[in-house]
Amino acid sequence: MNVEPNDAQAPIPVSSPAAAPRNSRAQVRQPLLLAVVLACGILLGANPFRPSDQNPDGTARGYLKFKEILSYVDRDYVDSVDAEALSDYAISRMLERLDPHSVFIPARQQQQASAFLQSDFDGVGVEFNIFRDTVTVVSPLSGGPAEQAGLQPGDRILAVNDEAVSGVHITTEQMFGKLRGPRSSKVQLLVQRRHQAKPLSVLVTRNRIPNSSVDVAYMVDNETGYIKVSRFASGTYDEFKQALGDLRRQGLTRLVLDLRGNPGGYLDRATKLADEFIGGTKKIVYTDGKGDVYDTQTYSRTLGEFEEGPLVVLVDEGSASAAEVVAGALQDHDRALVVGRRTFGKGLVQQPIALNDGSELRLTIARYYTPSGRSIQKSYRGGYEEYEKELAQRQKHGEYFHADSIHFADSLRYRTDKGRTVYGGGGIMPDLFVPRDTSAYSPYYTRLQSHNLVREFALNFYQDHKAELEGLRFEQFNSTFRISDAQLQALAAQAAHDGVPADAAGLKRCSVLLKDQLKALIARSAYGKTAYYQVLRDQDAELQQALRALGDNGTTLLGLLK
Repeated sequence: MNVEPNDAQAPIPVSSPAAAPRNSRAQVRQPLLLAVVLACGILLGANPFRPSDQNPDGTARGYLKFKEILSYVDRDYVDSVDAEALSDYAISRMLERLDPHSVFIPARQQQQASAFLQSDFDGVGVEFNIFRDTVTVVSPLSGGPAEQAGLQPGDRILAVNDEAVSGVHITTEQMFGKLRGPRSSKVQLLVQRRHQAKPLSVLVTRNRIPNSSVDVAYMVDNETGYIKVSRFASGTYDEFKQALGDLRRQGLTRLVLDLRGNPGGYLDRATKLADEFIGGTKKIVYTDGKGDVYDTQTYSRTLGEFEEGPLVVLVDEGSASAAEVVAGALQDHDRALVVGRRTFGKGLVQQPIALNDGSELRLTIARYYTPSGRSIQKSYRGGYEEYEKELAQRQKHGEYFHADSIHFADSLRYRTDKGRTVYGGGGIMPDLFVPRDTSAYSPYYTRLQSHNLVREFALNFYQDHKAELEGLRFEQFNSTFRISDAQLQALAAQAAHDGVPADAAGLKRCSVLLKDQLKALIARSAYGKTAYYQVLRDQDAELQQALRALGDNGTTLLGLLK
């Protein structure tokens, strides 16, 4: 699912984020630019660029050698070359020799890379997917220009400013470029709506759109709240404070904080969030760099919103960097029970250095440590290629399914405030391990997802039954609505028509998963994002484990934290 990104030039944030991991082949594949974004992190301070005082002669010789070779290639090589592109390539490969998170971001990508961590952007405010070479509205963002102009889920965008975008193999990035633009500028959309013979012409005035990083916050029951934080962006702390305050007013006395899949971001937002849970003056994180210029210590200082009360943090192999800082601090101080699977293992901090041509160097200048002294950075001695394969190796070795397949050296053993054993050297190991359930993920299911057929079927169902769904409250829908076997067969028939061969055994294997997912996607279109998460709650193994730990007024959790 895609939301058009920030169009405005984002300044270098004056803050101290820890970075998230590079894109991994073992994770869901993402656009190249997002992989660049996830490789970055930013430390508080001014641009530190200065001549090297470690080996100035060596630096000068290396610079002159590179300049000389590039000049010869540009002048004498048999074919014409793009010297600037060659230079960018050489820089990127050089940084790979340092560590997996020092990166060079070319000028053409820097703006969009920075937008990932901004709390708002200029655009039309629409989530979309590309189904069968057609841009389809998944949802207009609430209160945004697209919603105000009347766009609806399932609308197909045929043209933008009289330029066709349907049937022309447009990419997600190209569509971003057409939808984004300066605030108050206008964009003309040609839209095909289901059951209407003629396309509609819709004029949308671009505006500032909130880019929320708190995906959802709701009460699971009368006492238990659930908050999911997808990244630590510029507005995350304020969003979190508002969400937590709202849930407190609804009676929250215990909380599940979901950091699964959170790739990190601004470290100062993460530490401020952790401070909401940690009382007194306690260390949250510290960094150690070359010399002492990048050595920092961050302590809890403010009176937090939820310093007492049962707390569970959900993590998985996609939780990285600043998310690991939060989980590690809460675990070290025995403030929360960590549930899920071992986190990514990214404990390096980057400094952004703006270059003259608008590009940016994000250079690792420190390591960070949890309060007990743990470095959670996993090894990168095997080089970048091996580092990228590390998550796949976890799966190959059975780590996602069996906690006893994970082994830590005794030298990596540390103690929490209450004396519990924890380990460093490769992510945060949860207190309660929850194996990944892949039994329903047949190859047929993967093919349906890769062709976007599940989302498309759900959108079409919503369009066909919109009036009926509007007549139901969500609670009625959630308790009574079920996807039938006949509807699954209809999905399979549509898939066969679109080039995904029928597979009765594969469909049977993933039928329960598909039914739950289709129901959740329909609920999202009809009732909003919170409804999507509520539908999937009962099938969420990590969340269910968290709720069991929070049961009996948190006595199970408190026992585990002793």
